[in-house]
Formats: sequence, structure tokens, C-alpha cells
Amino acid sequence: MFYKDDNLALFIDGANIYSAGRALGFDIDYKLLRQEFMRRGKLIRACYYAVLFDNEEYSPIRPLFDWLTYNGYHMVTKPAKEYVDSDGRRKIKGNMHIELAINAMELAPRLDHVVLFSGDGDFCPLVESLQRQGVRVSIVSTIRSQQPIASDELRRQADNFIELDELRGVISRPVRGTQEDS
Repeated sequence: MFYKDDNLALFIDGANIYSAGRALGFDIDYKLLRQEFMRRGKLIRACYYAVLFDNEEYSPIRPLFDWLTYNGYHMVTKPAKEYVDSDGRRKIKGNMHIELAINAMELAPRLDHVVLFSGDGDFCPLVESLQRQGVRVSIVSTIRSQQPIASDELRRQADNFIELDELRGVISRPVRGTQEDS
């Protein structure tokens, strides 16, 4: 439930919500997403969290980061870490869970409602802590994809679960490279 007078913040786990959108067959239009949640309350902050791969000369995600930065989003990024696992395979690791959790906890005293765009069950302790501070928490993710993205534990912990697929008509843009684009 959203109330117009609520101070609201969006915390977007970029990799997780990108995967959810792709699994449902649509790309998120972040301008429309921001507008939608500005209608639902007083949007204090919209944060987008992503890992950058510095070894690439050009990152295909760089234009999105630049656009978000100039259009009302607070970008939080860090470089991916490369390592070799015990079997000698090269692996790349990176997530933004700690940064997102710290930012949410720092803003919590000024918020009535947090909207977390992620289905990752690792966020259950964050959701519980925000709730203990009197902040309502809505999760935006999906259970309609072939493999559900939203963990059952996170959905149970949240005050509200918003199925990403139900926002499709409000926040989607056509996926590039489909027959419709031809």
C-alpha cells in the first residue's frame, strides 16, 4: 500500500532486476519507472546499484549509467573482482548488497516506505531491520519467470510484493532485436 504523503526511496539491485525483466521478456524504461513511483509518494531518492567491468574498453551498460546519473538516479557502482577458484577456473565476482543495505539503513530515519527492486533472499535481514524502524518495505521482482527470481523468504518478509510483470504496461519499453522492431 502506498500513501501520497509517504517519503519513499527506491533501491534497485541492477543485475537482479535486469535479469527479472529479461526473464519476463521486457526492458525497463527507468524514466517511466521513476515517474510511476513519484506518483505513488514523495520520492526522496532513487538509487541504482551495479558492478562495473573495468577490463572492457567499452561497456554496453555505460550509456544506461550515464543516462541514470543525469536523470534523477543516484548511481552506486564498484569494479568487479576477478579471482581463480579452487579448480583453477577464472571467475568474476561482484554484488552490491552491502552498499545497498548501508544506504537503506542510513536513509531509513527519513523514510516511510522503501521499494526494493530485487528478489534476492540475502536482503531478508535488511527488510526486517527496516521494518523494526517503522519503515514499510515493498519488494519488486517476479515469480512468473521460468525460474522464479524472487525468493520465497523475501516475499514473506516484505510488507508488500509487487510482481514486476504487473508493472510491464507502465514501465516497459520494447526489447531491442525482436521481430516487432523489424
